[in-house]
Amino acid sequence: MAIRIINVNSQFEREPLVRPFGFKGGYMSEIWQAAVLLQSDDGFEGMGLGTQNVLWSDKNVFVSNSESAGNSIMFAITNHALNVIKGQEFDNPVELQDRIFNEVYEYAIRITGQPRLSKTFVLNALVPVDNATWILYSRKNGIDDFDQMIPPKYRNILSYRHKKVASIPIASYGMPINEVSRLVDETGFEILKFKLGSPGNQQEMLQQDKSRLEEIHKIIGERKVSCTEDGKFPYYLDMNGRYESKDALKALLDHADKIGAFEQIKIVEEPFPEDYKVNVNDLGVLVAADESAHTPENVAERIELGYGAIALKAIAKTLSTTLKMAQTASEYSIPCFCADLTVNPILVDWNKNIAARLAPVPGFKTGLLETNGHQNYRNWNRLRSYHPFSDKDWVHEKNGYFELSDDFYKKSGSIFEKSDHYRSLL
Repeated sequence: MAIRIINVNSQFEREPLVRPFGFKGGYMSEIWQAAVLLQSDDGFEGMGLGTQNVLWSDKNVFVSNSESAGNSIMFAITNHALNVIKGQEFDNPVELQDRIFNEVYEYAIRITGQPRLSKTFVLNALVPVDNATWILYSRKNGIDDFDQMIPPKYRNILSYRHKKVASIPIASYGMPINEVSRLVDETGFEILKFKLGSPGNQQEMLQQDKSRLEEIHKIIGERKVSCTEDGKFPYYLDMNGRYESKDALKALLDHADKIGAFEQIKIVEEPFPEDYKVNVNDLGVLVAADESAHTPENVAERIELGYGAIALKAIAKTLSTTLKMAQTASEYSIPCFCADLTVNPILVDWNKNIAARLAPVPGFKTGLLETNGHQNYRNWNRLRSYHPFSDKDWVHEKNGYFELSDDFYKKSGSIFEKSDHYRSLL
């Protein structure tokens, strides 16, 4: 059923962070929340949210501009996409995004001045637009259920039903070790995402990362958990492309083996720069692709290089692209899990809809969902109040897990509900 878009609108809010958030050798101090509204010629509307992350999606854009300028550029790309789709008809969101992507990407290259701009940067800018098209599509077709919203060709990859999903907070390289210990001992988290790739040149980075891993292992290495098959505390390491050679990563893994931490490394995410293509089959750990996987073709390429998992980010690369990526991974029998973009509480539940329906990663007994907004936003409780179901148990992490009741699945994690706050902006 064709849908014609006749009106578009957008707005954003700047949300400050508790402290500068360090990764990829840089730091950011605020995150922009973008909101988009689409209206069809027959009176239906769809609203979508997006969280912008310039540093994560393309570091070159981040370092070439002030923080605010970088965010302004990404928001300009969002608005360009809205101008492109205004007046157009579409049958489903995946088809619409495929149709407009190249034009939006070419515009993004021009305004960033980056001829090798990461496609992930553009996908990040397209998230609120894509989310809005999914809601508009659902309204037009009388759909109020996440499973029914997903096109039939993708439903088999999202057919699992977890009763609980592990909530994964982040431990940046600047987080004091006593805070790491507190996350485990006092809050009950059973898996943390450790940011490595410390600031400095490659030698300095490697030495700091070795020391950091050793420090972590001494503090929490003996903890027992229920989320892994072996009951040992899992180490999920994210380098964000900072390791420029396979030898450097092997040196870190050799050190992990020396200190007895190697077998607890369950995931090594995005260790190398995107254009460094080397086979990782012989490293002895599960290596996952994140930023380097923009498209199904990228997913296939990384899998051929020995990558054993794909980090899905519907809240960073659009739901439309995520479905195609997950399908490609499924064709290779490669597992997927959900990583965060330090998103707001409403987008956490967009991501949770995916995490709840993905089969477990080998070695784990539960679904995995990284979410670190509660650690990093200065006004997290206020952001949570914008959630239409902020009082529901499944919105809140408890003892390191999100408990997913039938009510969560029945309400599709709230994605079809209107947020009065964000709607008022538009």
